Amino acid sequence: METQSSENTGPTFEKVWAMFQETDRRFQETDRRFQETDRKFQETAMLMRKSGKELDRKMGELGKKLGSIVEHMMIPNIKEKFRHLGYTFEKSSPNVLIEDRINKLYAEIDIFLENGDCAMVVEVKTQPNNNDIREHIERMEKVRRYADLHHDRRKLYGAVAGAIIPENVKEHGLKEGFYIIEQSGDTVKIVSPPGTAKAW
Repeated sequence: METQSSENTGPTFEKVWAMFQETDRRFQETDRRFQETDRKFQETAMLMRKSGKELDRKMGELGKKLGSIVEHMMIPNIKEKFRHLGYTFEKSSPNVLIEDRINKLYAEIDIFLENGDCAMVVEVKTQPNNNDIREHIERMEKVRRYADLHHDRRKLYGAVAGAIIPENVKEHGLKEGFYIIEQSGDTVKIVSPPGTAKAW
């Protein structure tokens, strides 16, 4: 008489069902891990964005502070230096803001030197670049339009000042007709553009 083996090596419904359940459990665990990784990635990205914004803010504040220091270094000597070039400016005003909403004219002037005949618009940067020269040309055009609208017919001249001015930036500024104001020890040195300075 044959006896049936107690071990059934073939797949049974219970075994297959148990395998499906284990596979499903592993998929769910993998999905949970992916979700956790994604959450951590999102948190890291958010922290990096916050850190980047904070760094940008602090760098901006530092840049403003350095700019203010450079301005205060320039102001005491600048009128005297321009006097040697034939300009007698009676008034020196830092941080002049032009805000003409009707004509949509907005400009910030770091140092504004003036007398009855002319005015000098000075842009101060710690280390100016060629983009600063381009922006100062646009600023001069805005100041000219603003002056014309207010019947101010004085000649307007431009200058770019900096603690450190790369040679190519200096050449570009001079070519555009600007005076270049450089820090020189405890005082400043003004380099005149070739020929005559451009008047706006």
